[in-house]
Amino acid sequence: MRVLIGSSPEEVARIAADNVLAGLAEHGNGAQQVLGLATGSSPLGLYRELAVAAAQGRADFSSTLGFALDEYIGIPDTHEQSYRQTLVNEVCNVIGLPVSGLNVPKGTGSTVAEVQASADAYDAAIKAAGGIQVQILGIGANGHLGFNEPGSALTSRTRIKRLASKTRQDNARFFDGIEHVPTHCVTQGLGTILEAGRLVLVATGAGKADAIAAAVEGALSASCPGSVLQLHRDAVVVLDEAAASKLAQREYYDDAAAGITDENLVVG
Repeated sequence: MRVLIGSSPEEVARIAADNVLAGLAEHGNGAQQVLGLATGSSPLGLYRELAVAAAQGRADFSSTLGFALDEYIGIPDTHEQSYRQTLVNEVCNVIGLPVSGLNVPKGTGSTVAEVQASADAYDAAIKAAGGIQVQILGIGANGHLGFNEPGSALTSRTRIKRLASKTRQDNARFFDGIEHVPTHCVTQGLGTILEAGRLVLVATGAGKADAIAAAVEGALSASCPGSVLQLHRDAVVVLDEAAASKLAQREYYDDAAAGITDENLVVG
């Protein structure tokens, strides 16, 4: 795991975007890019930087497939607060990813079994696309990734999950009161997320500091779903100073961020 710390929101966004683009180049399979998409405030600057890269000719998302992390159950995908509509507005309309290439878990159906069958099909669709090359992530204050709340199995697949009370309270600002916030969702599982070629997690603000410390330096545990990043061979965590404020190994992360050069090698 690499931990990279920016001194400003703009620097955090640039670092994160550079690592997304490098990950697509490293883990790509030629013509088809497959990008995992997160909602929330944390990755918005990253998406703006990807738009700049596209405008400058350093990136092209016109044929990219996008796979969302999650979707609410119980509201139509045309609802303004559905994650499909959020991603259309915050990603497709920003970086030029076609709406036709946007895939989002289906949160509607006649029965629970039908919704779960759609969730199983979502995992299959990711595999059919060749797998997600770079998965963009945020982290909840309680350590959740996607909507994998504390207690989620570390090997879980895309499935129906109950939203934690704290998560619903945090999201109530987007709805007309907490009574309108859905109680359930469909989310990529932690096992699904771990199959991506690269993970790029962005976190900003002091409210994320405890979750980041637990995910990066704490025990691998279902109590902090974000700790599964420790299992991934190409995970990049991009933070601002506030989100990094409770990391015990900060000095090491800063040293490691400098990388390695030929001068560091000993030639025998």
